[in-house]
Amino acid sequence: MAWGGKLPWKRLRVLGVMGLNERNADFILPYNPRSNYPLVDNKLLTKALAVKAGIPVPKLYGVVEIIHQIERLSELLEPYEDFVIKPAHGAGGEGILIVTGRHNGRYRKANGASADEDELGHHIANILGGMYSLGGLPDSALIEYRVKFDPIFENISFQGVPDIRTLVFRGIPLLAMIRLPTRLSDGKANLHQGAIGVGIDLATGRTFSGVWNERPIDQHPDTGGSLSGRVIPYWDEILAMTAKCHDFAGLGFIGVDIVLDEDQGPMMLEINARPGLSIQLANRIGLLPRLRHVEGMTVIPEPFAERVQVAKTLARSPL
Repeated sequence: MAWGGKLPWKRLRVLGVMGLNERNADFILPYNPRSNYPLVDNKLLTKALAVKAGIPVPKLYGVVEIIHQIERLSELLEPYEDFVIKPAHGAGGEGILIVTGRHNGRYRKANGASADEDELGHHIANILGGMYSLGGLPDSALIEYRVKFDPIFENISFQGVPDIRTLVFRGIPLLAMIRLPTRLSDGKANLHQGAIGVGIDLATGRTFSGVWNERPIDQHPDTGGSLSGRVIPYWDEILAMTAKCHDFAGLGFIGVDIVLDEDQGPMMLEINARPGLSIQLANRIGLLPRLRHVEGMTVIPEPFAERVQVAKTLARSPL
């Protein structure tokens, strides 16, 4: 793990940096009951629960559950110029196909390439067969609204849609970062595939640093845009949304992914029951002191606005 250069493990411990083994033993196992994993591992179910909780999500256009339904793909897609196809049980951005428009009877993908209906059908068949699902099990394909990202990200994202990942523990947001697609990540907002993580000051919603392939970075490598000093709109609303996700998911330690649409504002994309820890690199801060502080709280406020204030107070405190 890099921190502006390699640091010895003992130094990382002093900084409060948490590793995967400690995450699993102290926070995943005790606070995330496995019986509730299906609520977040199934994107279709997560979307339904979010809507019930009053959390905005990208509109669902349709679901393909069996191979026979692919024969009606043309009819299903006919009303839509652009859309996203994704596996219901996918992880890490795998299997997501983004269509940005149509031209001469073909579908234009986010990377500039085009595909015909047979190619889309083949991709959906692969999703149904479990190519991208957790454990390789048979899956369903979701077809939904394509997010048009907020102009604030215009010159710091390559092709794909940035998202805001927030770690939430016991209903309190603790750390957040923007994940920015790059050419290396093929337009996907996934750090392990080459996206950039940009730390966010939880108290103000202002970006302040970036990390790419575990190294500090100040500008987007493909666009040249500056990564710091951008104030995320709807910041309090976004933090409150992440706290609401904790409540309906029934999991104590989660990662919540929010996207900012230029027309519809913040929308929840998905929830992760096993969130990664690279967010510590993006924020140049260890997660463990904040986790231990919230773990020691005897009472968690019920109103979401109060939880947001707790989160901001923690962000300003030298734990």
